[in-house]
Parts: sequence; C-alpha cells; structure tokens
Amino acid sequence: MSVLSGWRAAFRIARRDAVRAKGRSALVVAMIALPVLGVTAADLTYRSALPTRAEELTAELGSADARFRATSMGPVKLHQMPDGVNWGTPRGTPDPSPEVQAKPVDVKAAFPEGSRYLTERSVPASVTTRHGIVDTEISELSVSDPLVRGRIELTDGAYPRKRDEIAATTAFAEAAGLSLGDTVTVRGPEQTYTLTGTVELPADLRAESLYALPGSVIAPWQRTADRDKAVLPPQPSDPLWLVKGPAGAGVTWQDILAANERGVVVTSRQVALDPPPDSEVPMSAMSSGYSTEVETTAAVLTVAAMAVLEIVLLAGPAFAVGARRSRRQLGLVGSCGGSRGQVRSMVLASGAVLGGVGAVAGVVAGFGLTALFRPVIEDYTGSRFGELTVQPWEILGIAVLGLVTGVLAALAPAIVAGRQSVLESLTGRRGTRRGSRVLPVIGAIALTAGVAVAVYGGVAGDTALVAGGSVLAELGVLGCIPVIVGLLGRLGRRLPLTPRIALRDAARNRGRTAPAVAAVMAAVAGSIAIATYTSSSAAEQAYDYVPNMTPGTLALSASDIGADAELPRSRAAVEQNYPVSGRAADFGRVWAGSDCLGQYQEENGCGELQLVKPTGKGHSCPLKGKGAKELALRLSADEHKRVMNSPACMDENYTMVAFGTDDHKIVIGGADVLDTYVKLDDPAAAKALEAGTPVLLNSAYAENGEVTLKATHTYSDRDKENRARHPGKARTTTDRLKVYVAPDRYAATPGIRMVMPRKTAERLGLHVEDYGSFYTLGREATDAERQAAYAALDQAGNKAYLMASDEELRTEDDTILLILALFAGVVTLGAAAITTGLSKADAEADLTTLTAVGAPPGLRRSLSGFQCLVVAATGVLLGAVAGLVPAIALRLTDLRAALAEMRADPMQSAYTPIVMPWETLGLLALVVPVLAGLLAAALTSSRQTLARRAG
Repeated sequence: MSVLSGWRAAFRIARRDAVRAKGRSALVVAMIALPVLGVTAADLTYRSALPTRAEELTAELGSADARFRATSMGPVKLHQMPDGVNWGTPRGTPDPSPEVQAKPVDVKAAFPEGSRYLTERSVPASVTTRHGIVDTEISELSVSDPLVRGRIELTDGAYPRKRDEIAATTAFAEAAGLSLGDTVTVRGPEQTYTLTGTVELPADLRAESLYALPGSVIAPWQRTADRDKAVLPPQPSDPLWLVKGPAGAGVTWQDILAANERGVVVTSRQVALDPPPDSEVPMSAMSSGYSTEVETTAAVLTVAAMAVLEIVLLAGPAFAVGARRSRRQLGLVGSCGGSRGQVRSMVLASGAVLGGVGAVAGVVAGFGLTALFRPVIEDYTGSRFGELTVQPWEILGIAVLGLVTGVLAALAPAIVAGRQSVLESLTGRRGTRRGSRVLPVIGAIALTAGVAVAVYGGVAGDTALVAGGSVLAELGVLGCIPVIVGLLGRLGRRLPLTPRIALRDAARNRGRTAPAVAAVMAAVAGSIAIATYTSSSAAEQAYDYVPNMTPGTLALSASDIGADAELPRSRAAVEQNYPVSGRAADFGRVWAGSDCLGQYQEENGCGELQLVKPTGKGHSCPLKGKGAKELALRLSADEHKRVMNSPACMDENYTMVAFGTDDHKIVIGGADVLDTYVKLDDPAAAKALEAGTPVLLNSAYAENGEVTLKATHTYSDRDKENRARHPGKARTTTDRLKVYVAPDRYAATPGIRMVMPRKTAERLGLHVEDYGSFYTLGREATDAERQAAYAALDQAGNKAYLMASDEELRTEDDTILLILALFAGVVTLGAAAITTGLSKADAEADLTTLTAVGAPPGLRRSLSGFQCLVVAATGVLLGAVAGLVPAIALRLTDLRAALAEMRADPMQSAYTPIVMPWETLGLLALVVPVLAGLLAAALTSSRQTLARRAG
C-alpha cells in the first residue's frame, strides 16, 4: 500500500469514527474551536474597531471632499503636508507682522470653481436641562445636508430646519434627561430652542453636544451682548468650511497648492488617500517624517506563544479519551497486520479531521459572535465599526493554526497508541509501564532555565527571551507534573475512603491525570499571567495618579470676594442637591496687604504671603538641583519611591493651588477641616487648632517644631480703607510659629499645606475671610444631581463654584480580571470534564470490582467528584506558579524602561510594582475546583451494572 493510500484510509476511518462517536467528537471540536473562535473574534473586533484612514477622513469630513480653514498667520503663503495636519510658512520666510496676521483671509476664494460648501462653527455654552444646568458645546452646522453624512447620523426625530430648533447627541440627551419636543435655553442670551432630533457621531458615541443651523446661536447671542453689557459675549471657534468639489474632480493637490498661496490649509480626502510624490510637496524637504509602525509588545508576544501551547494541552486529553475508547478498534487494525505507523496515522488523521472541523467551526462562530455582539462592542469602545474588516490571510492563518494544533494535540496519544500491544488493546488491559525517570529531570532543568531566561529577558528588555523563557518554564512544569501527581497518592493515607481512592487513582494512572492537570495549568497560567500584569499596571497607574482633591470630597469655593460671595445660599444649594454625608466644614482664605484676588492686581499693588521652606537634609529634595542625576543612578526603584514620597519632594514635581490660597497653600479652618477633607483623625491635632496652634501637613517646612511665615504688607493706593490703616511704605514681617506637625503621609493632601486658626492669622496682622466649605460625599453624584446643583447655584446668584474629586473608577481593569477568571474557570471545568470521561473509559473494571465487593451506590458519584476536584485544584495551583513567570518578566521589562526614564529625569517615577490578583486567584483556587467536583458528582450516575471482568 502506498503512503498516500494509507493516509487516505486513515482519514476515511477517522471521519467515520468521528461520525460514530458524536459526543466525543463534539468535545474535541469544541476544545479546538473555542480558542479559534476567541482569536477570530478578537482579530475581527480589533481590525474593525481600528479605523482605516478612509474611515478617519469620513469621521472628519463626512461626505465632503475637503475641509478648508484659515490660520492665525493671516493671508500669507503657506506650505503644508498632504495630510493637512502639518503646515507652516516656507523656509526662510520671516514671521508675518501683527498687522498682517490681523488681516482677514478670503477662504471662499480658494475653493475650486463649481464647488459647494457648508460652514461650521462651535461655541461653548451653558444650557438648561430637565435636571438643571450643564456646560456643553453648540455647533452651528446644517446637519441635514448630505455633505455631513457619515460624520453625523440621525438616530431619532428630525434634523433642525428652523432657527429655533436644535439637535442633541444621544449621549447628551440621556445625560440631560431630554426628550423630543423639550426646550433647551442658552443661558446668558436666554435663547430657547426646541429639541427636534437626536444624532450620533459614529466615531465618538460618547460625545455630548448640540447642533443648530448656521446663524441661529452665535449671531443672536452677540447682538444680545451688544445691547446688554451684563451678558457675556460668545467665544466662538474659527470657522471651518466643508467643501464638495466639482463633480468627478474633487479637491486635488493643485487645488491645495493654490489655497496655500492664499493662507488657507486644506484637508482633502482625495489627496490624503493618494498623496503626491515628495518631489511635488514643497514642505517635504522640511519634514523628517515619522514611522507609524508599532513594535509588538512583550505582553502580546508572550500571550500568543502561550496560547498555542494552551490549545495543544486543552485538546490533548480529549484525543487521549478517543484513543482509550478506540483501543479495541486500533487493536483490530494491528491484528490484521497494521503496523504501528498505521495505528499512529489513524490517531493523527483523527486529529487532522477534528482539528479542521474545529478550526472551520471556530472561524464561522467567530464571525457570527462578532456580528451578534457588534452593538455591544461598539458601545463599549465608543465608536461604530465603519465596516466588518476582514484580513483574509489573518483569518486563514488562524484556521491553519487550529488545524495544526489539532494534529499536535493528537501526537502524544498517537505515540502511546502505537506503542500499545495488540493483546492489551483487544482485552482492554492497560499493562504496566513505569514512569519515565528522565522526564522529570528534564522538566526541572527546563523550568529552571526557562525562569532564568525569562527573567534575564525582562531585565535586558528582550521580548523574544521573555516569550521563549515563559514557554520553556511552562514546558518544564509539564515535565514535572507526573512526579507531582505521583506525590498526591501519599497525601491520602489519613483521608476518608473516597478522597483516598481518588488521590491514589490519580497517582496510579498518571498517563490520563497528567494531561488533564496540564490543560488546567495552561489555562490558569495564561489567565494568571495577564491578570497579574493587569493588576500590577493598575497599581502603577493608581500610584502615578495625582488627585485634584481628597477622594470622596467636594469643595464649594466663592467666585466673588467679601460679602458679595453670599456663601450661605450657595451652601444650601449644594446640601439640597448633592449626596453629601455629614456636616459641612467651612474654610477661609488668608492674605497680607491688599488682596491679590481682588481689584489690586497691578504691579506692586498687593501683598504676599510665603511659607518659607528651610534648606538642608529633610527639607530640600535631593532629586532636584545639583547631584540629582548622580543620586538617581545609585537608587533602585523602591529607594527612589521612598525619596519621592518624602515630604521634602512632595511639592517639587507637582503642586495644586486651590481654595483661594496662593503658593503658600494655607487655609483657615478648624478641626472639622481636618476630619472632612484632610481625613486626619487626631485628637491632639484638633486640640492644637482650638488652642491657636496651626497644623502643618508637610513636615519639610518645619524646623524644631516651628515654621517661618514671611508676609509682605503692600497696600494699593486704590485700597483706600486699608491704606488709611497702614500708611507709609510696604513692610515685611517674618514670624516663627509653633505648629503641630502631622504624620508624613498627610503631606500629599491636595491643595493644603497648613491649616491655621482664624485667631492666629488675625494676631499676625493678616486678613481673613470666609471662602467656602468642604463636604464628604456618600457616593458619586449622578448627572441629574450635578445639573440640579448647578441650577441651584445659579439661582443663588452664581457666586460660587464647585470642585469635585476627579478620582477615576477603574472598572475596566476589574472587568478584565473578571473575564480572565471566568475564562480560566470554564476551561478548568472543561478539563475536569475530560478527566471524568477519561477516568470512566479507563477505570470501568475498578468500578465494577468496587460494586462487586459491596461499595455503596453513591461511591461512584462521589469518587468522580473527588477526581475532578484533585485535577482542578492541582492544575490551578501549578498554573498560578507558572503564570507568575511571564508576568514578573514583563514587569521587569517595564521596570527597565522606567529606570531609564527616571535616571534621565530624577523626578519621574520608576515605581513598577508586581501585584498578585488575589480575588482572581481565590476564585480559581477555591470556587472553581469545588464547583468542578460538584458538577462531576451531579452528572455521574450512581448505578453500576455488574459485568464480568476481562481476563
């Protein structure tokens, strides 16, 4: 028989065997199709969500051919690149004078003859909503014109047709609680518009804005402001022109060059998609160009390499089930003269057939799943797919990968089947085969070498070594699994009967237990690797994040000064509409001389207050100034973090000035400010404030328990009241104040460096006034509550403003971790189910013997459950260990880059933590194995029909 004929027969037998054993075949196909489905769906989603250049132009231009705009340079000759982003005056040309820049540019004269155009202009505005007031942007653009299609689409109602009509994006309408037919009033000019329709921007579904006809908002607003000086005039953007060129011609490069002569910059669809050669672009000689190619990251490369290994390990036990169930058939082939090679070819052909079916099914299901969940994906990403983008070679590669991994997964079972004697196959006996003593040694060596290579790759920043070392380490763990499984049998000596049998059965039958454990380990290792990297990156971002306020707080600050602030009414507006918890903590501001926040801001017209920072160790930041870079070269990331977090360096990199303070960041307040905003619960600090002693939050400003306060009392001649009290020249005072120093961790309190009692400031001759209140929020405010609060503040005179904590909720990271845990849990359950099937196929004789000697009926069910529990728990624990290798290596790669940046700029953070995802690990280590055992026990029949044992 020729080789081709032999394989043809093997494929025919494999196909018939797959049809005959539908349940087992479906299991194998599912294990191969699931990863292929996921990769296909991910590829389609990524390619579709990533806009092409043509789609980017549609989001910018709609259906127009080009966008024309003037620049701030005036009507002077310009050069631009074909993309319309980069432009400038010709090389060697002097900058235009202010007089030239002020001249208007005749943009319409630059349009190609026979063109049609739309104008677009936007203006920021405060408008009314159903809940209250909100700030937004209104664009004057005829959104009903066909030139806008593709950029703005109607979702409900009708486009504005009259000057008193307006359209809103769906996101704005939902946040504002508006429905079709409701009215929207532009505050200031008090112009009212009727909402006729909702629209969406396919490229930005989360945009919150309004659209009106040209000339219906800005011009009437300006006329109202001209008549009534109490109305602030609009601040519109520069106009843009969307142009449709002559039919069949569009806007060419020659049209753009002609427009550049008039000082007009053009973005043309035709030119951007088919740019001219550099020889025709005058600006190309000035542009060095840039590369858009992005290097594949270490994380992607590592995950891709581990994914192939995972597919092989997942499908391998399923083929082992098939080989066990088909051993009599394979034995008949051998008894009829079939060689071991032909027996192996039958198993490999089964892998090819089922791998091919799984690959095709996975690709088809990936297309279907992407199409089905397309709206959900679009809402999550915030943009519509221009079209379902398919890269044929990528899809073909994914399908071939599924086929190849199916064959690879069948390779080990094929080798085992080829080695099995005909007698063992026909009688169902398993024979006795000693475990390999070489494999564990090789596994231990591979594990050690893989860890070393991955860590070295992380330290050196070599992505290939990270990926290779991670895969090698996982293969090393695989080689050690038989020995680990063998050790499990010794753990059951003092356990009850059922778990003892399960452990000993797993140890005795390592050939079927080890692949199932390996499958669980592979799935968990990949999930733990990604989850650990994600958790670590989230911790790094949380550390680098600098809040504008203490999280969970709200500040009300006066817009006006003195008695005009009317803070009691503003406080009532906040307390009635915001979800505040507890009482308000009122605070004030302090200054010296004439008030710089008032009307005395002319040169040398107001005073100055300064909290003097001493110099020397513990006061000056060693990461700034002379010797900083030399010190940075000697610091590790952890040492650098400690220095950066020290009070001496806390204000050096970033400092926020708010709450009516200047650079001194001193607020007037009492113990309630410490409790509500600073979150300092210290009776001693509260007692100090009551006694008139300031509380210092940054110890670097204290020396021997005292601070130096320098005040320059300068009074303007226009400040007649205070000038009469303080005649003569400006005077400077320097006071040493005893302070209560808070623990160092409070040095990072946003916006406040010291809390001073009012009576102390007045004793020092400083000026003090009530400026606002701090509140603790019981929860995050909704859009409706915020809008209602702004409306109430407006009714109270609009003489105060709100500052809320901009703390970011990292729900996306939590979602990713949850998805990873669910994925690993499903795979673990699947691998445990495979183990159950393999145990059932392999241990029928043992179960028959147990029944014959009087074992209770429930033993079969409980034994199945414990077998699943053993496999799942062992695989999860090994997977957690294996998954840490690539995660740590990848974080070392990040650490290397962070250290390089820190040593170039010592004030840059190098903190690169490694954080274990304990929630994900706990779910996988505790919940999933127990659930697997319970499901296996529930789905296993407790009844056993007695049969004669073979042999």
